[in-house]
Amino acid sequence: MEIYRIRNDALGMAAESKRAKKTLKVILDSNALFVPLQFKIDIFEELKTLLSVKFEPVVLSPIRRELETIAEAGSPKMRKLASYALELAAKCVFFKVEKEKDACSPDDVVVEMAKKWNCPVFTNDRELRKKLRNISVPVIYVRQKSRLEIDGRIQFPV
Repeated sequence: MEIYRIRNDALGMAAESKRAKKTLKVILDSNALFVPLQFKIDIFEELKTLLSVKFEPVVLSPIRRELETIAEAGSPKMRKLASYALELAAKCVFFKVEKEKDACSPDDVVVEMAKKWNCPVFTNDRELRKKLRNISVPVIYVRQKSRLEIDGRIQFPV
């Protein structure tokens, strides 16, 4: 009886270690990178707590370009926020989108990549959240200015 339990525990732990190696991609929108200054929330720690799996924050090239534009040409307050957001974006995985169209908005690229990768998106933009929920993409957003919440069901990598 004892040997059976030990062997099964070892098999269970091996399966868990395989599962732990997979990472969940989370696409961050530009306004998600403004959250730490606006609401005093450490987004990386909150995501770790909320998801409770190994995750990889991803910033797409149109999002970074949007932040760079704001940092150069925005109002003084927005320039400060955007430069801080760019520092946070440096901690994330950068993904260059191949088919970048000038007519395509950054939100459209986020929707397309989230659908393609089947991964959640962290945003507070109401219109983008609505678009994502209409195509069954889970959305992470700030709730009551104090914590992150998920709208939808996340399929964790196996």
